[in-house]
Parts: sequence; structure tokens; C-alpha cells
Amino acid sequence: KAKDAAARLGVEMPVGPVFSSDVFYDESGASKLLSNMGVLAVEMETYALYLNAARTGKKALALLTISDNVFTGESLSPQEVRETFTQMMEIALEAAEE
Repeated sequence: KAKDAAARLGVEMPVGPVFSSDVFYDESGASKLLSNMGVLAVEMETYALYLNAARTGKKALALLTISDNVFTGESLSPQEVRETFTQMMEIALEAAEE
């Protein structure tokens, strides 16, 4: 539903695996390995979201706005963060209406 909502809103939304960790800026070199495995992002909360949903028999979906790319070193400006965060909320609201 979220992917369809993004398409209707004209937003390109990659879909794929993320790696949940309490270490975001990892200097061990694991980021390269994760990127080679197709991991799109490193973040800190999605694992807990899905674990709690599974434990309680609920559905869950993580929509992420990625501001800093640990794989490439790229980052968004504060304006770009605001714009993409707004897009993420619009996608969530659009998907919830279905």
C-alpha cells in the first residue's frame, strides 16, 4: 500500500532491507559488507517495531527518511530533510486511507 501511495504522489520510494543497530557510524567496515548485501540503510528502531508487532500479532511498516548515507557519506541539507520527511508522512497518510 505504501509503495502504491508513493507512486500516486509521484515519489520514488525504494523498498528493501535495512539494518537495525545502535551503532550508526561504524568504523569497522561493516557498512561496505551491508551495502554489498543490498541493505539500503542503517537505522536504530525498525527491529524493535517489527519485533513488537510480531509479539502482539499486529501489522507494522517502517517508512524511513534517510538523511545521512553511511555507505556513501552523502547527506541531506536541513531543507531536504524537511521536504522528504513531509513526503514520508504524506505517503503514510495516503496508504492508511486505502
